[in-house]
Amino acid sequence: MRRDSDGRELRRAFAEFATGVTVVTVGGPSPRGMTANSFTSVSMDPPLLLVCVHNDAVMRRTLHPARHFGVSVLSADQEGVARCFADDSRPAGLPQFDAVGWTPGATTSVPLIDGALARFECEKWRVYDGGDHTIVVGAVLDWDRRPVADAGSTASGTAEDALLFFRGRFRERGPRPRVPPR
Repeated sequence: MRRDSDGRELRRAFAEFATGVTVVTVGGPSPRGMTANSFTSVSMDPPLLLVCVHNDAVMRRTLHPARHFGVSVLSADQEGVARCFADDSRPAGLPQFDAVGWTPGATTSVPLIDGALARFECEKWRVYDGGDHTIVVGAVLDWDRRPVADAGSTASGTAEDALLFFRGRFRERGPRPRVPPR
């Protein structure tokens, strides 16, 4: 087992775990969006989720004073949305949302990405130090999800598939192997 301090190799090892891709958003006077793959459910009772934000990210400074935030889980056909919110040259404030479809959340008015597989509106519940990241736990106040297509849809590249991040690249889930009926 390696325990040396080669950060590049450690990053490659972490990249062996495929993750979904989300956009974390904050509304209010300084709306902001950020592509994130550090997202997970935490608890069903109470309903909690978490996101991790790099301490140097503009989103961390925007999220710090905010009471509410949103998380939109992107579908395979939303790689352009993920790239938009990962681009440091995008405009600040509400104009950064001009390139994507979005809707204000019904409960908190945070921007939520249209077409996402699932969308969550959260109230900041706890914040923890996570080394070079900040771990933000949100209490889920409201959520929605896209209806699942019928079983006759294709297995690869449909809008119902999640956008994945694996080995430093966006990916789509590959075709499912056919299992013969018994």
